[in-house]
Amino acid sequence: MPLQLPPLSLYIHIPWCIRKCPYCDFNSHAVKSDDTEGLPEKAYTAALMRDLETELNAVQGREIETIFIGGGTPSLFSPQALRNILQGVAERTPLAANAEITMEANPGTFEQERFAGFLEAGVNRLSIGIQSFNDQHLQTLGRIHNSANARHAVAAARQIGFTNINTDLMHGLPGQTPEQALNDLQTAIDLAPEHLSWYQLTIEPNTEFHSRPPRLPEDETLWDIQEQGQALLAAHGYQQYEISAYSQPGQTARHNLNYWQFGDYIGIGAGAHGKVTLADQNQILRRWKHRQPKAYMQAIDPLSGLQAITEAELPFEFMMNALRLHEGVSADLYTPATGMPLSQITPLLQQLRSRGLLVDDPQRIAPTEQGRLFLNDLLESFLAD
Repeated sequence: MPLQLPPLSLYIHIPWCIRKCPYCDFNSHAVKSDDTEGLPEKAYTAALMRDLETELNAVQGREIETIFIGGGTPSLFSPQALRNILQGVAERTPLAANAEITMEANPGTFEQERFAGFLEAGVNRLSIGIQSFNDQHLQTLGRIHNSANARHAVAAARQIGFTNINTDLMHGLPGQTPEQALNDLQTAIDLAPEHLSWYQLTIEPNTEFHSRPPRLPEDETLWDIQEQGQALLAAHGYQQYEISAYSQPGQTARHNLNYWQFGDYIGIGAGAHGKVTLADQNQILRRWKHRQPKAYMQAIDPLSGLQAITEAELPFEFMMNALRLHEGVSADLYTPATGMPLSQITPLLQQLRSRGLLVDDPQRIAPTEQGRLFLNDLLESFLAD
């Protein structure tokens, strides 16, 4: 069956940060000192534009509906550099008039006057990486800001004029009690962000925490934190719509929703990944770029790897995203998104519904509460034999 073009997003990766956190497995590279004036803003911006030009075949007449600028710490770049990047994007691609443009920022890496510059550059959604309001836990996590910095950052963003703010918060930290985790959450709620990303710390390969694991809370404590935290968020009007995403009504993250609904996204920047549908070739491709910033900026071709998603892999790839959503997706989305008839997996869907892992609704593909608890097992059902 022919593939239909889904909505299109753009991810822009800026790989530098002040310090590599011990839990971080993202493609980030610490600068040699706190003096960020040495960052190669012009050279990197030029490389981003060359990269984008190689991706224009993926646009296929669509508007870019959302942009996410991640890292690393994108707020290390000056407002002028961000303005140049966004202007360059607008000159090369059709950008939706109501595009959601998110930038990640850390509380310890910018001054209040920078907010105005980011807002004027076109950023209309700020995602602030707080992680905790407990200074001891922040130190354990290797963060360079403190609790006062974090509270000030959210207040400053609001004062400057940002009306769409996300705060990133972790729980299950080394030595963290349920009371401390809930205090963190209540502090974030009191700052009234439109969106909260609240997720459990996990130990990832190739991180300092993996080579020297800290002692994390016991499973029973983690369960208490999760249950009590979700109740607290719900009591303050934050609706959980994804595993770790909570928002006030109408404030879901459009960029992330496009990922989870199996939309397309162009990825530019060192180590950036993308997923694009080539309808004329009836293919869905994953593409990724050179990881090292120097190699990326010097490369004639930024592409490091390319992989077509096979027909056997498509059910798992689709479900790996869709089943993160509490409400799942419409069953009608499966065929145009994958080019495969839903009838091929209908017996499996019926079996999973009978086991109580999917909601008993043929019009939707959505996990039950039990399905969310055993999500990995649920997803493994869609792996090719």
